[in-house]
Amino acid sequence: MMATPGMGPRARDERVTLKHGAGGRAMRMLIEETLAAGFLDASTEGIGLAALDDGAALRIGDRWLVVTTDSHVIHPVFYPGGDIGRLAVAGTVNDLAVMGATEVLGLTSAVVIEEGFLHSDLERIQRSMQETCREAGAKIVTGDTKVMGRGELDGIIITTTGVAIADAVVSDAGLSAGDRILLTGPIGDHGIALMAARRGLGLEGELRSDVAPLNGLIRRALDAADGAITAMKDPTRGGLASALTEMAEKSRVGIVIEEAAVPITSVVRSAAEILGLDPFHIANEGVAVIGVRPQAADAVLDAVSSHPLGRSCAIIATCTDEHVRRLILDTGIGRRLLSEPEGEPLPRIC
Repeated sequence: MMATPGMGPRARDERVTLKHGAGGRAMRMLIEETLAAGFLDASTEGIGLAALDDGAALRIGDRWLVVTTDSHVIHPVFYPGGDIGRLAVAGTVNDLAVMGATEVLGLTSAVVIEEGFLHSDLERIQRSMQETCREAGAKIVTGDTKVMGRGELDGIIITTTGVAIADAVVSDAGLSAGDRILLTGPIGDHGIALMAARRGLGLEGELRSDVAPLNGLIRRALDAADGAITAMKDPTRGGLASALTEMAEKSRVGIVIEEAAVPITSVVRSAAEILGLDPFHIANEGVAVIGVRPQAADAVLDAVSSHPLGRSCAIIATCTDEHVRRLILDTGIGRRLLSEPEGEPLPRIC
């Protein structure tokens, strides 16, 4: 049984619960101990399932075929700033992009629809997918459709697969001591917007999801300095804390985060305080975490900030050979351990 570093073995739940799909420690245990069991072949040339990265990278000649797949189950289907269609395209494009594959060859789309789903809503979702594909320079090239009986499904599920070719692959496990961590935008926008829409919370200020395709932004980061990017990840379910924990554990480094440097809007900060949530645990769909060699950090920061989606980017952390596999949050008046969540505080958000 897997033991979390620094902790004893954890008892396995007998039944799957919502926390197992929420992006935190519980989901990683479910994948490693059950779903991926028997497929974790570390001998794959490139990046295979054993890496538990955002996708796979398979060598083709002197280049790499990058493949990723994702199922999207979100409630509500339409929310401030986006919908399940925009999420499906952007989420898959972003998983490719954070592996260094910013030029998408094609996407697949498999749609499972509940009987009684409105035709007008389906058309709205399809238009949204088209628009997001145009933003990303991507195409849906094939797909599948199924319809299930009323009550057998909550509306609609969209599964997308993306493929791309890359000259070099970036994993989420390449950090070294001294590397800086760049965050491309504010945290918490997606999760808080979903929670407000789902619960009908009358919070002041504009709450909108950040969902967007990031391949253009990441292309600028990669082009800023040759070989400067050491690791990347998009902090979706489980938020920034979960993404950085995975990167720290796989890279065998510690990460010291400067809390004051982490971008977060005032409305998200206030909403999180009211709801008793930690912004570091809240899902995002339009930001990326980028590990950068220290000598190139300013160049990459300048390149990312020149993109419309990167105007709030910041260097937020430094990797260290101390506190290995741990996140340390420097609050300005002291330091504390930042743990990843057991599960996302709001299930079914991506």
